Amino acid sequence: MAATSHPLASIAAVDVMKVGGTAADAAVAAVAVLGVVEPAMTGIGGDCFCLIAKPNAPVWAYNGSGRAASAATMDRLLAANLPHKIPVTSPHAVTVPGAVEAWEAILKAHGRFGLDKALQYAIRYAEKGFPVAPRVAADWANFAEKLAPNAGSVKHYLINGKAPEVGHVMRQPALAVTLKKIAAGGAKAFYEGEIVADIVATVQAAGGLLAEEDLASHHGDAVEPISTSYRGLDIMQLPPNGQGVTALVLLNILEQLDLKSLDPIGAQRLHLALEAARLAFGVRNMHVADVDHMREPVAALLDKGFAQRLAKLLDPGKRVPLPKSPMPTGDTVYLTVVDRDRMAVSLINSLYSGFGTGICTEKTGVMLHNRGTGFVLEPGHPNTIAPCKQPMHTMMPALAMRDGHCTTSFGVMGADFQPMGHAHVVTNMVDYDMDIQQAIDAPRAFYMDEITEVERGLSEATIAGLQLRGHNVVFRRLPHGGGQGIVIDWDKGNLIGGSDHRKDGCAIGY
Repeated sequence: MAATSHPLASIAAVDVMKVGGTAADAAVAAVAVLGVVEPAMTGIGGDCFCLIAKPNAPVWAYNGSGRAASAATMDRLLAANLPHKIPVTSPHAVTVPGAVEAWEAILKAHGRFGLDKALQYAIRYAEKGFPVAPRVAADWANFAEKLAPNAGSVKHYLINGKAPEVGHVMRQPALAVTLKKIAAGGAKAFYEGEIVADIVATVQAAGGLLAEEDLASHHGDAVEPISTSYRGLDIMQLPPNGQGVTALVLLNILEQLDLKSLDPIGAQRLHLALEAARLAFGVRNMHVADVDHMREPVAALLDKGFAQRLAKLLDPGKRVPLPKSPMPTGDTVYLTVVDRDRMAVSLINSLYSGFGTGICTEKTGVMLHNRGTGFVLEPGHPNTIAPCKQPMHTMMPALAMRDGHCTTSFGVMGADFQPMGHAHVVTNMVDYDMDIQQAIDAPRAFYMDEITEVERGLSEATIAGLQLRGHNVVFRRLPHGGGQGIVIDWDKGNLIGGSDHRKDGCAIGY
């Protein structure tokens, strides 16, 4: 089974498994397709994180995030009169794209195919064209103004200065050629030679600091996953620089509360979840960074006693002053694949904000991400920018395990919202006995500074209850993220897939 945010990617994943590929082969094929057909969200100019569970084997985790330019010092960026956070369209936000190297590493460790086979579906859609799906079209239109100032973006991603409409058959010939070169030469073809020369020339022409040596020296890392137990279910995440620890801190806080007795879409449940999230994000903003620069060990942040102390700060009757949240921005794709041998792949790939920086290479058609906005420009902060340092990263695929077996492979898109989304899905399933589709579909709430943003679908009584507890409630124009999940029923031998109605995707099994 495959669950992705676009039908063409789900089909590609299933097709790969039908011809003997593993879930890893299928996942790489699917994410490469998403980089073509959902270009605002992901692409070869971004980063990739992955978790893989196989029966009778430890969970394998890969951090495919890139690093800052070797010339990127805080003093240099402050001299450029940048604000506290690097702007999303700044060339200084372009860190080394780690996705292609990660895809190759995933295939080498767990696949039967190489990039030559895995990229064929993406190459076909880039070369022959694909119909623009409804949610994709809406996202594209939202970011048309962001693309307009950049010559490469106008050339490859706009039609007569406008975003393509629903159903338009979009072709990306330059990207097709680039993908063919990667298929023929492997990841090395992306990080050395004419592709990287085009990337660096584009970034430097805009005033950025990325150098060819920065990409040539890039490598991702196989890392030890981190986890916490939520009412007996082990939730696995990647360690920092990713924000997966935030979801685990949030679940640790929620475990101290009696959620089961509350209405799953009632004001009290959502109030407690929102307040617990504000605490968890306060922890993230203070501590999470490149793991080599963190002031507190991850184990201390995941300590259940720490969570108990945080939970005591909550007031069940009202919103109280707590650490402010980050601004919820950013766009991502998440997918999961489970094969006949019960290898489960949980993978997320992103340009961060919609179309990343909005900077696209003219010759090779590579849209460049803006993951460098994850840094701060504060002396002494663990997440301040420094040469060859990884930024705090929002991407976070997840696995749920019980007695050493993977029971659910899942993820929720939406940048800063993701930890909240993970906790929402887990508590929906554990505390309220929802199936994976119900858990994904349930209305969501998050916050931006002092505003609580809710999705339509919540009752008037729930909204009034949140307001009574001190929440300044507004309806969110777009939904909170997306999500995919596959449940493995070991007793019945079945796979149960869920795919978020907030996106164009679907779960397909055979």
